[in-house]
Amino acid sequence: MQAVFVLVHPAWHGGWCWKKIVPRLRARSHEVVTPTLTGLGDRSHLARPEIGLATHVDDVASVLRYEDLRGVVLVGHSSSGAIITGVADRVPERIGHLVYVDAFVPDDGESVLDLVAPDRRQILEDLVKNEGGGWLLPRFAPPPWETIVRDMWGVKDDADVQWMLERLTPTPIGHFRDPVTRTNPAANELPRTYIRCPRYPNPRFDRHAEMARNTPPWRYRELETSHHPAVVAPDRLTELLLELAS
Repeated sequence: MQAVFVLVHPAWHGGWCWKKIVPRLRARSHEVVTPTLTGLGDRSHLARPEIGLATHVDDVASVLRYEDLRGVVLVGHSSSGAIITGVADRVPERIGHLVYVDAFVPDDGESVLDLVAPDRRQILEDLVKNEGGGWLLPRFAPPPWETIVRDMWGVKDDADVQWMLERLTPTPIGHFRDPVTRTNPAANELPRTYIRCPRYPNPRFDRHAEMARNTPPWRYRELETSHHPAVVAPDRLTELLLELAS
């Protein structure tokens, strides 16, 4: 049976980050949509201070509505866990399965910044203040992007690193700072899976993984990779997404 995958990228990225996954899913006759969020990637020219989480939820929910997509396998990676959570609250009738790939899972009224460690949150806030004009988050940490991509995110192949460095862009801080809305009871009934990538040490993601192991209707899976399986392990991530879709 043909599935419809909507793959949502995290902060700093764009729809481009799913480049290795898209042909693999389409080769199996599935439909794949990779929206780019407003102000990022090929839409970075639209960045402005008022962009927030609601804008990015609108981006994805609008794709589902205007393309009349139903039964969607909605996949969010890292910070876009907040986005797919908001989309599920908005249009649960269009979603067949939620998949969180090493992603944040905020509760109602929580933001991504609420879920990061206090010292990390201060680092991010300082980057916004000192380098982002008060509204852009330029990167994940004080080291250069290449250090982050190689050492924190675990992307080691030189070609992959260069490909990412040429495309990463600052993210409006509202993406991180704005709270998620989770008030629609129908969203709570949707099938959902948490995929943990344990080579990326993150206590918050470990807590999300533990929750998924013990809380219906969650399912739990692991991929023994670093934080960017779509880049470093596309075959394994593809097979896991196909398993979940079936």
